[in-house]
Amino acid sequence: MLVGIGILASRLMGLVRERVFAHYLGNAEAAAVFKAALRIPNFLQNLFGEGVLSGSFIPVYAQLLGKKDADEADRVAGAVFGLLALATGVMVALGMLATPLFVDLIAPGFEGGERDLAVRLVRILFPGTGFLVLSAWCLGILNSHRRFLLSYLAPVVWNIVIIATLLVMGGQYTAGGRAAEEALTEWLAYGVVLGSFLQFAVQVPTVMRLLGHFRPVVSLASASVRQVLKNFGPVVLGRGVVQFSAWVDTAFASLISNRALSSLLYAQTIYLIPVSLFGMAVSAAELPEMARATADGEAQAHEKLRGRIDAGSRRIAFWVVPSAAALLFLGDLVSGALLQTGRFGAADSRYLWYLLMGASVGLVASTVGRLYASAFYALKDPKTPLRYAIVRVALGTVKAYFLALWLPERLGFPRELGAAFLTLSSGIVAWVETTLLRRKLRSMVGPVGLPSGLLPRLYGAAVVGGLVALAVKQGLTGLLGPMPGVGVEWGGALLVPPRLHPVLGLLATAIPFGVVYFAVSAALGVPEAGAVFRKVGRKLGLAR
Repeated sequence: MLVGIGILASRLMGLVRERVFAHYLGNAEAAAVFKAALRIPNFLQNLFGEGVLSGSFIPVYAQLLGKKDADEADRVAGAVFGLLALATGVMVALGMLATPLFVDLIAPGFEGGERDLAVRLVRILFPGTGFLVLSAWCLGILNSHRRFLLSYLAPVVWNIVIIATLLVMGGQYTAGGRAAEEALTEWLAYGVVLGSFLQFAVQVPTVMRLLGHFRPVVSLASASVRQVLKNFGPVVLGRGVVQFSAWVDTAFASLISNRALSSLLYAQTIYLIPVSLFGMAVSAAELPEMARATADGEAQAHEKLRGRIDAGSRRIAFWVVPSAAALLFLGDLVSGALLQTGRFGAADSRYLWYLLMGASVGLVASTVGRLYASAFYALKDPKTPLRYAIVRVALGTVKAYFLALWLPERLGFPRELGAAFLTLSSGIVAWVETTLLRRKLRSMVGPVGLPSGLLPRLYGAAVVGGLVALAVKQGLTGLLGPMPGVGVEWGGALLVPPRLHPVLGLLATAIPFGVVYFAVSAALGVPEAGAVFRKVGRKLGLAR
């Protein structure tokens, strides 16, 4: 619950950030360049940040805490901090020197002024990434001590600084054309660096109180530190493979158009909300507990692991299935309610919906897969997730090229629809990876994962709810009619927005969607739905 609260607050602030960003920059050229530039130093953050430390540092550190070996735990924390700070410092310096090469690799579609702006932005942004990596070390300490709230609330500070930068500088620069937009993105890059430092700084006091004798060192003398490094290699490679997949999507999108690139990154912000809120929240909370469980005997440890994996995967599926259905059926209202303002118009919301449709296919697989990967990390087996990540990326790259760049023109679709096929491709290969992880996990600890028949019932309830929501949306649009004299031509069609504001439209459709989903899933015997109804009934005084 605490992880969920922290992630929800962070994601909500992230949505506010994206809405303010869309208001001032929309899908302008500078917006696409800034979002692509932010991806490049983020590669370093993802390579050495939370995901890697969760797979290498937390299992060892949490197990030492479970054994009550506080002195060794403190030594491991200090050594990992020292090694991480050294590695991050070297990588930041090398990254700033090699920025032009990174820009050409990540966004090969950028040329001339776009490329020059990207290089300037990346060099500003790189130092901030070092602070985010150290912030992830703080998260590992806090989570292992079951202090979940602060570590996941810290990114709120990062978002607030960026929002403040946009609000203060946005009005001064967006009315001045391309040069002014580029100046705004440079100010925004400095705001990102400041926000990164503050995200790290707000966690430090609590971390220092939790560590008994913290002393940063660069040393491999401890066997526990060597175990962390032994796990670190495969996890870094696994994260690197995943980052390669993200690079492929960004590169292909930049070859389609600037609009496709910026919309892809807007879409990722939206569809990662349920992934983070349910998948990351459950996985982050379960990883230290699964690591502590491995300190017991093998049979007892496997039994505890099965119980935690089964319960976690059911919770994930119950909430992520309707999230995927909402993106599929109501993605235009979701994107409009969250982003439609200023320079981000109704046509942009509808285009973003196509990308969300593709993303909805693999949403459940992506979130459940995070939990399965955490189980392997708890078992100190990071190599298995690495192997299957390589399979996923290899398949995904081939599919992305075929579906995004080759297929649309052959079918006579607008070229920009290739971005929707990018998200579809990622969703398909996510199911492949998750299936492989589950099969391997079953061979190691016994039957785990979602019981047969649960997903069909959940998807059935979500589809019924989605159809009801679609009927409500159609009725509202027909009743209120289009806005007179307003329309945007795209793809040979005139897109005319309804009078109903997307926020009101989303509320009017999402509420019946949610009620129908819970009712139908409860009628189909899904225990989680019944528990929700009983809890609501007790709150309303209708049940005990």
